[in-house]
Amino acid sequence: MNSKRNRYTFGIGTIGRDMVSSLVSMYLIFYLTDVIDLPTGMLWWITGIILAARVFDAFNDPVMGLIVDNTHTRFGKFKPWIAIGALLSGTLTILLFTDFHLTGTSFILLFALLYLTWGISFTANDISYWSMMPALSVNQKEREKIGSVARIFANIGLFFVVAGIVPISNAIGERFGSLQKGYFYFAIIVVAIMWIGQCITLFGVKQDKIISQDNQHTSLRELLKIIIKNDQLFYTALCMALFMVGYVTTTSFGLYYFKYVYADEGMYSIFAVVLGVSQIAALLIFPLFSKRFERKTLYTGAIILVTAGYVIFFFAPTNTMLFIGMAGILIFIGQAFIQLLMLVFLADTVDYGHLKLGRRNESVTFSLQPFINKMGGAIASGIVGAVVILSGIKVADSAADVTTEGVLMVKTAMMILPLICILISYVVYRKKYIIDKEAYEKIIRELKDRGEILPAADEEN
Repeated sequence: MNSKRNRYTFGIGTIGRDMVSSLVSMYLIFYLTDVIDLPTGMLWWITGIILAARVFDAFNDPVMGLIVDNTHTRFGKFKPWIAIGALLSGTLTILLFTDFHLTGTSFILLFALLYLTWGISFTANDISYWSMMPALSVNQKEREKIGSVARIFANIGLFFVVAGIVPISNAIGERFGSLQKGYFYFAIIVVAIMWIGQCITLFGVKQDKIISQDNQHTSLRELLKIIIKNDQLFYTALCMALFMVGYVTTTSFGLYYFKYVYADEGMYSIFAVVLGVSQIAALLIFPLFSKRFERKTLYTGAIILVTAGYVIFFFAPTNTMLFIGMAGILIFIGQAFIQLLMLVFLADTVDYGHLKLGRRNESVTFSLQPFINKMGGAIASGIVGAVVILSGIKVADSAADVTTEGVLMVKTAMMILPLICILISYVVYRKKYIIDKEAYEKIIRELKDRGEILPAADEEN
């Protein structure tokens, strides 16, 4: 068995992926509005393009999952697409932050092409990477270990970008004469890290055989059936979608909040470091809590932390970091638990679908994760783009130029709306998700009895 080796070579692979994803999803809009200072008319076009491209790419995700599931090579079905997707999406990330000295229609058309192809290529990597996880083990505790290590490295990548984007891009910009150059070279740095990490996964992960024989070919006509008839996959996806809309909306407003509400852009990086450490610490201690509490109890506790954090954040005064910092720690500790729980929920629906539908579609199942992330990101980008314009931030030079109504609009969109989405997600989970420990053990026993997974496949290592 290769369990310990796989935990780390799989997990390390996502550190750079999340850097690239965070840079594009969270800071591309800021780059366009505050770095290269697009005119308002063009910004409406760009906001529409981002929304449309993410929606298109999201609906393309299950098709990509189908392609991965039907791939048969001597390297397996995951690794070829991990490699292709990493190479293309990394190159396109650099191009998105390249100054081509274009304006008007030429800029809009080039941006649309680059952004659309970036989404498709990152999807190929994202689906194949995460759908490898349930193929590494069918033991629930081992999956939690693999997932927690991967989420730790993912959060390291995320918060490297969140904490580093301002000081690093500013320092590089001063060295090369413009903030645009700062963002360009920052993009090159994170892409290089992604490529190194993905090579570690490609050459380090060793898969043990879990299923007794390969799946039969899945047709495009069967794709919708696989998703809809796996009711646990459907409800997990709905919970994840509501959560991601809230989570991404909050994080996407971060830099705007500290620049135009708190009035100290430099504090954003310090805040991000504190939150990053809190979230990574939460993932490190998750296995200890998992041994003592059921997943349902962990989820409820995490929701309580998140709710308390959002309420404190909304009412926190903007002349001190004390309450803002406290709120952020509560929110991100809770969100770390929720993100990991949703990842293992999704992995367990693979086995549920295997039992119910007679086939094992890891990549189609995990294609819903980027689908959800992109739809959530698309909605969040639309919210952020609209609020930036309607609140007056787009034409403001500093916090002093933003009205009280504009500040309230930002805080409501950043805190109240996300909290509502996350609470609805929790209600759906409590009412509809049924795969607890006992139910999962029964699923694995029945698959063994049918001879569809190997007898030792669920041993914890």
